[in-house]
Amino acid sequence: MKAIVFDLDGTLVDSVPDLHDTANRLLAAHDCAPLELAQVRSFVGNGIPVLVEKICRAADLAFDESNRETIIGEYLSTYDLVLEDKNTQPFPGVRACLESLKAKGLMLGLCTNKPEAPTRIILQDLDFEHFFSNVIGGDTLPQRKPSPEPLWVSYEGFDLKDCLFVGDSEVDAATAAAAGVDCALYADGYRQTPLDELPHAFSFTDFSQLLAYVESKL
Repeated sequence: MKAIVFDLDGTLVDSVPDLHDTANRLLAAHDCAPLELAQVRSFVGNGIPVLVEKICRAADLAFDESNRETIIGEYLSTYDLVLEDKNTQPFPGVRACLESLKAKGLMLGLCTNKPEAPTRIILQDLDFEHFFSNVIGGDTLPQRKPSPEPLWVSYEGFDLKDCLFVGDSEVDAATAAAAGVDCALYADGYRQTPLDELPHAFSFTDFSQLLAYVESKL
């Protein structure tokens, strides 16, 4: 194994508290009732535009071609403010795992459906930037997951048989399958579907397990 690309939300970091806070600030500004955290959690995985659409549908807030870009813009502007509180934090063991993988000489990348700007803010706040050779956000390319294109760009220069994608969700499993790379799934992420119904080579609940799995493939 020579290259590992990670998803962000639900895989490396728990971002739902900030996404939930942003959702309810947006809804409050439009005189709508707040949503529960678990409900917003179930909406995560397909990028901000889909997340905002699901939030609006759940809250009976009008969301159509006439106001779509405006509402998404409001959400992103609010999210930037919420991120200043730095409530998005890595899951236990993530930093140590990344440090160990980097020390072994593996190329590490990040491929997320979150827009690139807030993704880089989170990486900077957590001092994670130096771990990743490339960062692909949901708006970096014309395509986003589950299209295989973002992963193929992430692994450019590497044989796909030497690559691993680490995610947590249905979208991540589908992306890896479409790209033709092995997938490891963090079982405690934001997945809604039973684990055994998703294509994957390995699942884990502790990042030390992921590290041991990678070491067995070196």
